[in-house]
Amino acid sequence: MKISQLIFNISLSLFLFGCSHTTETNTYSELGSEGWLKGNTDEKLEEVAHQLGGFSRTMVEVSYRYSELYWAGEDENWKYAGHQLEHIVEAMEDGLKRRPVRAASAVEFMEKTIPEMEEAIASEDNDSFLAGYKSFTAGCNACHSKEGEGFIVIQQPLTRLSPVRF
Repeated sequence: MKISQLIFNISLSLFLFGCSHTTETNTYSELGSEGWLKGNTDEKLEEVAHQLGGFSRTMVEVSYRYSELYWAGEDENWKYAGHQLEHIVEAMEDGLKRRPVRAASAVEFMEKTIPEMEEAIASEDNDSFLAGYKSFTAGCNACHSKEGEGFIVIQQPLTRLSPVRF
């Protein structure tokens, strides 16, 4: 289960638990370990939204999966590469729900760059994969530039962080 889905499930459980213990939406109560989730239902929902974060948390997950995608291709572990790309898409979609203002910049990446990477993985050819990955990286950097975040320059990873090997 991906990190954002786990956080969402925990948050939803906390919210539903809170709702089951109050009769009015404006009733003040505390939930969670040591009562960290406080306030009425609206205040709790605002706090849960804050805990889920915006697009920066999405980028943490995408960054990890971007690296794993590269190493999967290097290992010619095409199923793992497809798995990582699938989760990049899910993380991006979730992040864009939380920050729809970023959607316009991501259109080309989501509609062109992602399908091209899918094709490169499906080819199960290392040269095609590496060319696709280079284009994928350029797509990341183009999106960053569109958002005024051109100082965030993505490059091919040099070091494996995960113990996953094929």
